[in-house]
Amino acid sequence: MAPAGLFESFLAAIQASLSVLLVIFYGGLAAWLGLLNHANTKAISKICVRMFLPALLVTKIGSELHAGSAGRYLIILGWAVVCHLISFLIGIVAHFGFGMPDWVTVAIMFNNTTSYPLLLITALDDTGILKSLIVTDETSRDAIERAKSYFLVFATVSSCLTFAVGPRLIDSEHAPDPDEDKEDDSVTDDDSFLRDRNIDEGTGLLGGRSSSVQFAHPFGSPNTFFPSVRRPSSAAFSGRVIDRRASVVPKRKWRELSPRAKWWFLFISDFFNAPLLGAVLGAIIGLIPALHRAFFSSTENGGIFTAWLTASLKNIGGLFVPLPVVVAGVSLYTSIKDAKQNSQAGIKLPWLTVSFILIVRFVLWPIASIGFVYTLASRTDFLGTDPMLWFTLMLMPTGPPAMKLITLIQVSDGEPEDEVNIAKLLTISYIISPILSFTVVGSLLASQAGIR
Repeated sequence: MAPAGLFESFLAAIQASLSVLLVIFYGGLAAWLGLLNHANTKAISKICVRMFLPALLVTKIGSELHAGSAGRYLIILGWAVVCHLISFLIGIVAHFGFGMPDWVTVAIMFNNTTSYPLLLITALDDTGILKSLIVTDETSRDAIERAKSYFLVFATVSSCLTFAVGPRLIDSEHAPDPDEDKEDDSVTDDDSFLRDRNIDEGTGLLGGRSSSVQFAHPFGSPNTFFPSVRRPSSAAFSGRVIDRRASVVPKRKWRELSPRAKWWFLFISDFFNAPLLGAVLGAIIGLIPALHRAFFSSTENGGIFTAWLTASLKNIGGLFVPLPVVVAGVSLYTSIKDAKQNSQAGIKLPWLTVSFILIVRFVLWPIASIGFVYTLASRTDFLGTDPMLWFTLMLMPTGPPAMKLITLIQVSDGEPEDEVNIAKLLTISYIISPILSFTVVGSLLASQAGIR
């Protein structure tokens, strides 16, 4: 199909971006009408990450991954690691070189990698501009589903880093929610993940503060590996009782472990979270031909699970795409409302920090990713011959910061001023998110130009 013109592509990108922004607005409207609040969106966030997202990962990665496509997914894994590492280094330079707050590191390092791009790619499909990236006999739907699986692999890496590394970058351990702040004996297996308030891109922004829980780093000061982390107080190395237990360790055994052992168990437990397990299961199903046939082939061709188990997973996995975006709207609305009620609306926003974050996320990363991926796609065979892969690689490190940024600050016992500033940063970043239309058009044109 002939590629769409520049004006048509830009108009379609604007429409797709506005459709995502409207979904966020609907969430804010629901909060304003009293239909949703922090309590019920917290439950929505929990089920999205622990059930809906793993189901989506199983079906999307499982159906798209096979021996012939494994190389493309390895490229995405490598790209995800590189992008997060570069973002981390940019954040470190901003913090130490320019004196910006330490939360600038996580704001730059973690963007919304799941719900926002998935909703955007669906909206772009509705406009029809992505048809020019289909160079085989496959249908548009097949190409879009493949693109979603690409985004989900990138999101899995981001999720693992958020769970395991994110809070530690801002001197925090995962404190329990106020209603869960009990004796160690009452800790449940659910504590193997970040607390419910910390697990999704759309949890509440300015909820009650949790007490910070610190414990020893296995190699002494965490500054050894993460220099942006504040140096823990002496109490952090005193072997104090930890309120959180890794679910893989029995309660009695947990009490006998040293602080160093507890740190490692919790780190590993946080890393192996529900989205990662869903992605691994999807990869196993996809790479084993017998399982792939059983889960995704038609019934007459041996798909014994396709009509019931796979269909049910697809149904609940599909709920993940819009729900976190709606929850994001609720969170943005309640954050501003709570700030006004707490007389914090007048706190001066650090515009230099906010501008730097927005420029990195909406300008520098789009330019860098489009230029780098286009160069590889047009001059080498490293990225293969799938223009949809090139297009998604260009978009992956771009876009607004993750909504879960504020919860990382909350569990680190940050200042109320930081929470308000980050809430305002997130509000601004999602309001201006239609700027991504330029990134979409640039990525589309670069991908079309790379087709040989």
